[in-house]
Amino acid sequence: MAVSEELRSAYAPTGELRVALNHGNRVLIGRDEGGHPVGITAELAAMLADELGLPYRFVDYERAGDVSGLATQDAWDVCFLAVDPDRATVIDFTQPYIRIEGCYLASEAAAAVTASEVVKNGLRVGAVKGSAYTLHLARAAGAEKLVQFPDFRTAMSEFDRGQIDVIAGVRQAMAAEAALRPGSRLLEPPFMEILQAMGLPAGRDPAIGHLRNFLAEKSRGGIIGDLLARNGVARECAL
Repeated sequence: MAVSEELRSAYAPTGELRVALNHGNRVLIGRDEGGHPVGITAELAAMLADELGLPYRFVDYERAGDVSGLATQDAWDVCFLAVDPDRATVIDFTQPYIRIEGCYLASEAAAAVTASEVVKNGLRVGAVKGSAYTLHLARAAGAEKLVQFPDFRTAMSEFDRGQIDVIAGVRQAMAAEAALRPGSRLLEPPFMEILQAMGLPAGRDPAIGHLRNFLAEKSRGGIIGDLLARNGVARECAL
């Protein structure tokens, strides 16, 4: 497929594709021993840049809220975030390409056996400010018990100190933390599905149409499933 200069300019006004990576989502992105980004979103970004014939660089963020908060500040050109109506006011999203579950990690002392009992029993819920699950929980029943933290490390520290009863996060990350804390447990069922998509700062026509087609082709061709499997994520999470 021929790529016009108009399309390249819509994607990357500076001539370089600036890719925002949310390192708060450890399912989609990580770092190798040298600290360089590796994982699903890094590989997808490289595929996109190659198709466009553009140089690219990663712009690293530790929280999803930092990415969306800079969508209008010309800080990045393409991102990988969960679809959320608040974010959609400043970001044009593609269709989702992966489904991730949002789960609660409960402390040993937490008075809950199932996820529904978190709200029913008035438990204190910790979450990272600006994340997709935090935005969801802030609009849901029990929002008055939501405690937002600046980053995941702080949230886990307060969890370990008993200042909150449960932590909200993506299933894989919560399971990893549970394995480090005897007596803690994941509560079922998941409290939400987190639909991950690619996005551009709002108004980047015609780039958003191209990006949607790019991702649809990768999904139909099984490339997304291959990416997930190669990075230790169940192929069934691909959409």
